[in-house]
Amino acid sequence: MSPRPEEAAMRQEVVNRIEMIIKELWPTADVQIFGSFSTGLYLPTSDIDLVVFGKWERPPLQELEQALRKHNVAEPFSIKVLDKATVPIIKLTDQETEVKVDISFNVETGVKAASFIKDYVKKYPVLPYLIFVLKQFLLQRDLNEVFTGGISSYSLILMVISFLQLHPRIDARNPSENLGVLLIEFFELYGRHFNYLKTGIRIKNGGTYVAKEEIMKAMTNGYRPSMLCIEDPLLPGNDVGRGSYGAMHVKQVFDYAYTVLSHAVSPLARSYPNKDCESTLGRIIRLTQEVIDYREWIIKKWGGRDLARIDNREQQRDSVSPHSADSPMSISSPQQHSSASSVSSLSGSDNNGAKFNVKGFHNPPLVNNAVLANRGHTHAHTHTQYHRNTWRRRKRDSLPVSLSR
Repeated sequence: MSPRPEEAAMRQEVVNRIEMIIKELWPTADVQIFGSFSTGLYLPTSDIDLVVFGKWERPPLQELEQALRKHNVAEPFSIKVLDKATVPIIKLTDQETEVKVDISFNVETGVKAASFIKDYVKKYPVLPYLIFVLKQFLLQRDLNEVFTGGISSYSLILMVISFLQLHPRIDARNPSENLGVLLIEFFELYGRHFNYLKTGIRIKNGGTYVAKEEIMKAMTNGYRPSMLCIEDPLLPGNDVGRGSYGAMHVKQVFDYAYTVLSHAVSPLARSYPNKDCESTLGRIIRLTQEVIDYREWIIKKWGGRDLARIDNREQQRDSVSPHSADSPMSISSPQQHSSASSVSSLSGSDNNGAKFNVKGFHNPPLVNNAVLANRGHTHAHTHTQYHRNTWRRRKRDSLPVSLSR
């Protein structure tokens, strides 16, 4: 699931194509990447987020839309102008790669959030691994988008950061910590113990849990704290989880994952009939052949490119770009640099690897009772057949109906 150099090169080509069109229109405009491609925490199917900075009284959405159509960059009928949205954007699907792109104008918050996340990726080497698995887990269940009731990528990252900040026993700054234990305990915290009704998450100043009443004092526009209340570390008064109306469904699937994984690593699991044919992580994560074929196509087409040359400018601009030595891509699993033929192993074989060794895990307590009480817890090439919505729907075939709908 972690990005490969070829996937980063492909995405950078998409960015370069769009940036050329923007620069042709406005030579002095500044085009910046933010979101998951900027932080390196993107799945093979993630969108690319771009923001254009320039001097306009109003975002020139229609002007850019016409230029994009003229250059035939996007798939026919894929360009959409959302000028009534809270943040007006242009959405499109790149014709050559089928990568989806969102373009906004003069919005600084996304760039600041990406920089904030990169700092925590450096601080907590375990963070990218957990994010990749959790993103895929939520994607399969249609819970990775706010408009479907799920949680945004930013909310998920803040939840993981809070979990790592406040872990009573494990030092998340240590890159050799057992990721399997961390994953199970993340599911345990947010699936069983976290008190969604009364407690908010705060990242600032080392992290803490706060009563929702305290967070409400700083909120503006008459908002009340949401079920999943996460204080925005970059914008006081903003509740990042506000739009996640299905937060209790997310809690339910986290509880399900905790149950499945804790059973899978218990001593009793040695007697399970499927113990030799299913990996531990494979009990909650699936990759379809569609995605495997898509990634093989990317490797074949972009595998011979000079990756450093393609994004030399981006590396100079951003020391933690998706291609830099500090990015999660450089510390991800060996499969990331594997040949196309080995990609198929991701679908059914044990993809958790040594870093996800959970042997010997015997359900240690997440936090002691005093801490729980004090912090408010309760007990077309091939790719032309590829469509992400279809992929998500097909995922449901392997999931419990009550948890995947």
